[in-house]
Amino acid sequence: MNKIIPVDVSRFCFRIHRDLSVTTSEIKPGPPERIDGMTVGIVTLERDPPHGGEVHPDGDEILYVISGALKVTSDSNPGEAVHLGPGDAGIVEKGEWHKVQVLEKTQLLHIGPGPNGDHRPL
Repeated sequence: MNKIIPVDVSRFCFRIHRDLSVTTSEIKPGPPERIDGMTVGIVTLERDPPHGGEVHPDGDEILYVISGALKVTSDSNPGEAVHLGPGDAGIVEKGEWHKVQVLEKTQLLHIGPGPNGDHRPL
């Protein structure tokens, strides 16, 4: 049995479970399904996410911009946006409500904690 599994990241995200095993899950519209562990995905964003912000109460989220540009704002400091471009990364701390705005078509690597979380409708 092959111990190296190729993954098409345009169709699947990674799920890192608490025991550090890794499985994949097919990417569906909307936010990734939250698990008791971390979800890792690479997505292409051409428009703002379909919600008015989100929060991760289980841990910090990592955002890494592969290409394109984003603006990230937080509830605790709404007047100071963080701009992320190619090669830039940011950490959204546990429990911080935040919103991502797409400034140009962006390829984003995101690592988000679960199993809890919430988003605001538009």
